[in-house]
Amino acid sequence: METDCIDFKDTGYFSKIILDYLAGNEALAPFYSYSPELDSFAEVIQKKHFSDENRQVLHASLLNQYERDGIKLKRVETVATNIQALAKSNTYTVTTGHQLSLFTGPLYFIYKIVSAIKLARTLTKKHPDQNFVPVYWMATEDHDFVEVNHFNFQGKRYEWNSEQKGAVGRMKTEGLASVFEVFRTELTDYSSNAEELKNLFEKAYLKHDNLAAATRFLVNELFAEYGLVIIDGDDVSLKTIFAPIVKKELLTEFSSQHVAEQSAQLEKRYKIQVNPREINLFYLSEGDRNRIVKEKGAYFVNDTSISFTEAEILEELEKHPENFSPNVLLRPVYQEAILPNLAYIGGGGELAYWFQLKSTFEAVEIPLPMMILRNSVMWMDAKQSKAFDKLDIKLQQLFLDEGVLTKKWVKQHSDHDLSLAEESKMNQQFFTELLQKAESIDVTLKAHVEAVQTKQQRALTNLSEKLIRAERRQQKEATDRIAFLKDTLFKNRGLQERQANFSEVYLREGKGMIDDLLEEFEVPTQEFLLVR
Repeated sequence: METDCIDFKDTGYFSKIILDYLAGNEALAPFYSYSPELDSFAEVIQKKHFSDENRQVLHASLLNQYERDGIKLKRVETVATNIQALAKSNTYTVTTGHQLSLFTGPLYFIYKIVSAIKLARTLTKKHPDQNFVPVYWMATEDHDFVEVNHFNFQGKRYEWNSEQKGAVGRMKTEGLASVFEVFRTELTDYSSNAEELKNLFEKAYLKHDNLAAATRFLVNELFAEYGLVIIDGDDVSLKTIFAPIVKKELLTEFSSQHVAEQSAQLEKRYKIQVNPREINLFYLSEGDRNRIVKEKGAYFVNDTSISFTEAEILEELEKHPENFSPNVLLRPVYQEAILPNLAYIGGGGELAYWFQLKSTFEAVEIPLPMMILRNSVMWMDAKQSKAFDKLDIKLQQLFLDEGVLTKKWVKQHSDHDLSLAEESKMNQQFFTELLQKAESIDVTLKAHVEAVQTKQQRALTNLSEKLIRAERRQQKEATDRIAFLKDTLFKNRGLQERQANFSEVYLREGKGMIDDLLEEFEVPTQEFLLVR
């Protein structure tokens, strides 16, 4: 295995706000609490206070969740040890989260979790008197089914069709057997890795009743040996801890004001990721998750007949906190309220809306964690690696537009000056002398000479393009390699990690894939990794 890396800014795939964050741009400093550096964690630890009472609730809830989903902690000692450690005052978490994407969805699902595991390991070495537990937050309450009901494998889309609605974690796994039947026929490689993938899909989705349990099983199978703890926020005990913040939101709509004020400052330089609602909460019911809205002093559940007076909704919150669900802006607050968390690891889009939340956290007196950009990776198989080596280009060139890369390669490898640089220089010199001569005769001739010069230069540029196209035809083998790499590594002109499923790599590498990533990842990081 060989690795290479380039700075995130050289890929062209990361936003200005993320690049400014990584670069420590002072303009962004008011919107976060800690620079993404290992040395900052001493301060994060010092400022994170988490009560013993909440630790006991968290500990008991995790035990109940694993038992409910049929995972016996006696068989996963590393996970059991970490859950037990969470009851101790010197234990902290580093967390990542993601939707319950079918069969993990895109590759970066895996990268998020590996980033969290690697950070926990690094912190353990740096602060040996503390315990650090990697956590995966299952977005079980999300209701955007079309974002989680599919995955791609070797260019083919596998989709789960269902009419179910509401929180995806509660959805029954009915209908996934047909997806499995199609997927298994594509795994024609009869290696042990292919059999593992088949068994993993079958045991996760055909042996569990709902998507939350299926996802917990799947992720646990992949990461239990690394001590990853999986948490489901759709939990009555955990919601009880969050209830005071829900009450504050219902009565004062505090988050919308704070997010709006912070966003107004942020959007002077950056694109705003999420716009707040007046009340940033949903109401969960069987098969539904709908916004809570307030009109004339009464509370309504949008698109339903459910309504409450103020007294009634507060009574509902006290009796059934599990029915109240935070939206994308309050979910981070919920997470930090129920975990002794130090850092959140997410993608660029996620971190962009965390920058909108600092004053919201301050309003409920919960420290904003350190925000860390997850690791990004591109894998090359043997065929792709061979094509890359034969082209003899730098990794950052691979991220160029295909047309730009092809033109650069052809010009650099031609025996001729296809840019016509010498001819252009001579042309410039000729018209400089001609312009002087014309002006000495009649100054009004200047505009005419300049027009002829522009026309002549345009002709040279067009001729250069024709020469490049002709040379490209002569260099067809190389240009075909470029097209192959761009088509296979950047499907739909997007990053591989957003298109492909982990199973494509796992089929070749097996579980060594995760070990390799753990070995190569640095967290926090400034670099995009190539593995081949």
